[in-house]
Amino acid sequence: MNAVPDDPGSIDQVPVPNSRRPRVIVFDVNETLSDMSTMPKRFVDVGAPSPLTGLWFGGLLRDGFALSTAGNAGKFADVGSGLLKAMLHGVELNRPLDAAVEHIMDGFAMLDVHPDVADGVVALAELGIRMVTLSNGSVGVAEKLLDSAGLLSSFDMLLSVDEVGEWKPAVHAYEYALAQCDVDDPREALLVAVHPWDIDGASRAGLATAWLNRNGDGYPDYFHAPNVEVTSLVRLAQHFGSHVAS
Repeated sequence: MNAVPDDPGSIDQVPVPNSRRPRVIVFDVNETLSDMSTMPKRFVDVGAPSPLTGLWFGGLLRDGFALSTAGNAGKFADVGSGLLKAMLHGVELNRPLDAAVEHIMDGFAMLDVHPDVADGVVALAELGIRMVTLSNGSVGVAEKLLDSAGLLSSFDMLLSVDEVGEWKPAVHAYEYALAQCDVDDPREALLVAVHPWDIDGASRAGLATAWLNRNGDGYPDYFHAPNVEVTSLVRLAQHFGSHVAS
């Protein structure tokens, strides 16, 4: 097995006792694997202020969660487009509203992975750990992202909550992933995400969790704490590479 690449400049990983190598790693996609740093330019392209990007994406998640809780989960793209139309209404754009919304939404299909993702995924695959994705977005977006990065073959399955009718962090979303992976004991699966709400949801469903904290942020104490905290996927591979599978 090749040595896991070093990751200088990252803070030390913070594992809790008894963390163990999982049979399956379930990756979140949006922001966890995909680098959304190019999305603000999409807003600027159409004449909108770039700070709207964060407000829009946060609102997209909020409204998706709300619809899911109400029993009427919408598609990620539909919620995103609908919210954009509402937020851009009255903004002086350089093109028709529908064209502006289309340009911004098309940006999701053109994202790259974060710099640590390729080396981290390869290193985790070399440890013999199965890997899948579970996204609130579409399988198509995840497929294009990973294919463009040359990583698609490293993943056993690409899963979406579209098949569940409930967005993460609903327990049923994680249970769906476990069932698709034939994992009876949720503790044998590890959810990897940058979002604390995703970590909390997976933890409540019984999965082990790894918080990918690339920016050195603080973790909200009202959520279940992650089993492992790392600053990159390379660090995650180093962590499990040093543990004997159990």
